Amino acid sequence: MISSLLIPSLVLLVGLALLVWSSDIFIDGAASTAVHLQISPLIIGVVVLGFGTSMPEIVVSSIASLDNSPGLAIGNAIGSNIANVGLVLGVTALIAPIIVKSSILKRELPMLLAISLGVFLLLSDGSLDFFDGIIMVSALVAAMFWMIRVNKEIDPSDPIASETQHEIESMQSLSMNKSLLFLLIGLIILMSSAQMMVWGAEHIARYFEVPDVIIGLTIIAIGTSLPELAAAIAAARKNEADLMIGNIVGSNLFNILAVLSVPALIAPGSLEKDVLWIDYPVMLGFTLLMLVLALPLRGKTEIAKVKGLLLTSLFVAYLGLLYVRSTGA
Repeated sequence: MISSLLIPSLVLLVGLALLVWSSDIFIDGAASTAVHLQISPLIIGVVVLGFGTSMPEIVVSSIASLDNSPGLAIGNAIGSNIANVGLVLGVTALIAPIIVKSSILKRELPMLLAISLGVFLLLSDGSLDFFDGIIMVSALVAAMFWMIRVNKEIDPSDPIASETQHEIESMQSLSMNKSLLFLLIGLIILMSSAQMMVWGAEHIARYFEVPDVIIGLTIIAIGTSLPELAAAIAAARKNEADLMIGNIVGSNLFNILAVLSVPALIAPGSLEKDVLWIDYPVMLGFTLLMLVLALPLRGKTEIAKVKGLLLTSLFVAYLGLLYVRSTGA
């Protein structure tokens, strides 16, 4: 019995390690390519880095949906947003206090909450169909155009502008050919590692006789959020708190509109009641809490260790809730 679990677990862990590694390669290649194309640093920060950090979720959800496991994809999208706030933001605040100053976050944080609420209303009929996917993709395009326009008008002295410029300059210098090679290699390994993770997760779910959505909400969601966690800790140590929060907002926006639209477009179907009425509201709660804790008021706000402990404690409590649901206790 144990041996039947050992191989899927090893495949999942190796896939996870490759996913995290290839995600860094992909982001470096994408950002460097954008620099060679003379794209604005702030647009690179909004689109390239935001899309890049969500690429693991997008690839995993695509493969899971094609493999007839939409529950994994849905759990991955919702669970990653919860993990980005509870785990990534919480753990980072425990390591170092996060001081947020950027004025642009006053617009982006409420927008993320509004879009999350809008998608909840869209899914409140209990189905995730092709039409829902089209609406979410259209909303993503509109949100990207809005964010690019807002970022173009931002004051160059705004902390997020200087932090984004510094982050791009700190990336390794690559020629155009090397940038495209990194982009291609990163994408190929991302797809391969995602396939390994999905295969391992499906077998683990069958072994423990739990719905694949639970695996998506836990193992897969936490695993695909590890690149965000690594980036957040690095940003906090470099005093780039505004960029870190901006990356979480961008990643969560991509997760809710791009990642969640994948199963809608590829494998439409009904949503489990627990996902719609428990997990999604929990995600909304974490999003609202991030807005309250991170929204810059009177110039700046601080997410200290106490707030970090609150976030991580709530995240652990949510994992406990998932454990109770999976065991039927």
